[in-house]
Amino acid sequence: MTENAVLAGGCFWGMQDLIRKLPGVISTRVGYTGGDVPNATYRNHGTHAEAIEIVFDPGTISYRRILEFFFQIHDPTTRNRQGNDIGLSYRSAIYYADDEQKRIAEDTIADVEASGLWPGKIVTEVEPVGDFWEAEPEHQDYLERYPNGYTCHYPRPDWVLPRRRAAE
Repeated sequence: MTENAVLAGGCFWGMQDLIRKLPGVISTRVGYTGGDVPNATYRNHGTHAEAIEIVFDPGTISYRRILEFFFQIHDPTTRNRQGNDIGLSYRSAIYYADDEQKRIAEDTIADVEASGLWPGKIVTEVEPVGDFWEAEPEHQDYLERYPNGYTCHYPRPDWVLPRRRAAE
């Protein structure tokens, strides 16, 4: 059995390139979600975010682990921005499929906030998953086809998210 995760954290090329390599990730595709335009495209995606849909094996990798990696590879403290990419399309967001994913997302964000690993307030949105409009073929697997192409995502060495202590 597989599960899905939908995440937005800036340009979808870099997110896809790094997340696809995680053990337990079965497939990824990039697209547009969280906005107002049906049949969104690169040229017309309205208020949608550039996002990645991840199909994963929960027996190999947990949703929590995917979210921890997500927070390691993008800056969740910059509203509507990642690196040189600025605008609503580049916001940080987690689109949850059910109450359990929502709970895990909110708990992970609280851990990131408490950890001090990022120097500012976490601005990642947590919203229910909606329609996911698959991006055009030229955007799928972009950095596999153009290994020196643009990205603003990278793993931060020695980045380990601690769990905050329970309130006493």
